[in-house]
Amino acid sequence: MNRPAPTRTDAPEPANAGAPAGAPAGAPAGAPAEKKRRRPRLASAPTPYLRLLTVTQFAFNIGFYAVLPYLATHLGSGLGMAGWLVGLVLGLRTFSQQGLFVVGGALTDRYGPRPVVLAGCALRITGFGWLAVAGSTATVIAAVLLIGFAAALFSPAVESEAAREAVRHERDTGTPRAHVLALFSAAGQAGAFIGPLLGSLLLLLGGGFRAACLAGAVVFVGVLAGHARLMPRADPVRKRKRKRRRERKRKQERERGEDRAQASDTVTRTAQRGRSSWRAVFTNRPFLLLCLAYSGYLVSYNQLYLSLPVEVERATGSGAALGWLFALSSLLVVVAQVPLTRFSARRIAPRTALVTGLAVVAAGFAAVPLTPAGPGGLLPGAVLVVLLTLGQMLLVPAARGLVPDLVEDRQLGLATGALSSVSGIAVLAGSAATGALLDAPAPVRWAVLAAVPLAGAALAFTLPVGRGGKDQGTRAVAG
Repeated sequence: MNRPAPTRTDAPEPANAGAPAGAPAGAPAGAPAEKKRRRPRLASAPTPYLRLLTVTQFAFNIGFYAVLPYLATHLGSGLGMAGWLVGLVLGLRTFSQQGLFVVGGALTDRYGPRPVVLAGCALRITGFGWLAVAGSTATVIAAVLLIGFAAALFSPAVESEAAREAVRHERDTGTPRAHVLALFSAAGQAGAFIGPLLGSLLLLLGGGFRAACLAGAVVFVGVLAGHARLMPRADPVRKRKRKRRRERKRKQERERGEDRAQASDTVTRTAQRGRSSWRAVFTNRPFLLLCLAYSGYLVSYNQLYLSLPVEVERATGSGAALGWLFALSSLLVVVAQVPLTRFSARRIAPRTALVTGLAVVAAGFAAVPLTPAGPGGLLPGAVLVVLLTLGQMLLVPAARGLVPDLVEDRQLGLATGALSSVSGIAVLAGSAATGALLDAPAPVRWAVLAAVPLAGAALAFTLPVGRGGKDQGTRAVAG
């Protein structure tokens, strides 16, 4: 099944060939064209394939977050695991997901997104079903590793396709890619907001953790069915590029008088291409700088799970209000992501958005010791959540939009996975270091935490500007 082509509005009707492009059917040739007024509205509408990817991200997070917030309680209270073992299981889940994103990205480049997405969905369904009935430490760890690896397959494939389609949509319609990626991100956040509510409802109705796991599995059955039915089986653009590369290589071999068409040589060349792709990505200095800058953001974002609970406990004497702050973060993204990215895509370049977003995150940490306690003592924590979320909304679409500018198209899946894997490793190291700061004086702790995204902003400032900004923004109207 071929990928649907973007809707175009600049082709004249056959019966109206002499009229300006976009003129109504039957209008005289000299009638004023409405192209300039009508095209921007239609040009910015996402293609059916982009809508599929966006809905996928929404459903994916509903199924995932219907289970994840309640996993620690289930392991500790339900299965009676010790606290260190609960932490180990959660850490293994994070590692099997973020740390293996690069594997999913490489498989996407090698086999295309469809088989990788379908395999990820099948593994996630199996993992949730297994976790629902797992009762021993070994079976719980196995199920959790399966769930994490499923995301390591699924997410890089979907995210790299979203980035590739955003670039194509930008080229065909003039709509900045950051706008499309912002819709993708907002859909994921909406799912992250609805998922815990679904899990809470099931728990309140007496279904328990097993019901939440089975509900998550059902969601992924729907995602699997949708992609099996609607996801293109082959990318005609990739097929044409591969065909042209093969033709060029055959021509070069004929000119040199070489005959290397044996099957063993084909395997060797395939392995060499794979190694060259990894080498090209991991020796690409601008891309590695982007990974480091993005790592500064993820280390900072992880403080929602480390430093923010400590602050809420200090301010209120309990962690009961923490859930409200997480809800505030999700609602901010759902409500403000698209307008904010629309504004930034029209007026500033991707690098500027990345640097500005990291600076806003740094301001959130710096503001905590300077903000009066306010009502209930939650004002400093609320300020941190708001500024960190605003920075996230600026920098995440910009960072993802920069990746296609820094690597070749055939390496996009590998690079998308590498961005998450490198950042995931940095989070593991950064979490240990920042965790040691929890007993330090508050001004010292928050100053050090503010320095992390500031360092990322300094690295981001050395990157290429990227496509976007005022020139493209003037041509785009969000739909």
